[in-house]
Amino acid sequence: MTLDTDGVYDLRGLRCPLPVLKTRRRLKLLKTGDRLTIETSDPLAGIDIPHFCNQEGHELVEALKTPDGHRFVIRKGLPVEMPVSG
Repeated sequence: MTLDTDGVYDLRGLRCPLPVLKTRRRLKLLKTGDRLTIETSDPLAGIDIPHFCNQEGHELVEALKTPDGHRFVIRKGLPVEMPVSG
């Protein structure tokens, strides 16, 4: 769960839902348009991270299967406004 010297946020070893929760928290620290690269070993991250990006308005720039899991490059988008139900 560290940011290495290449700017990769290492989330290997964490299980669902922690990769998404920690990615959300890290993206909140960035400016719109900034990129975040994450690495995960959770098999469900291949589904969860793209879904998270779609729901939260972030661009999934790259999604790669790696020998240890997945590597994602995410560009922070504008906040998505939630509809008000009445």
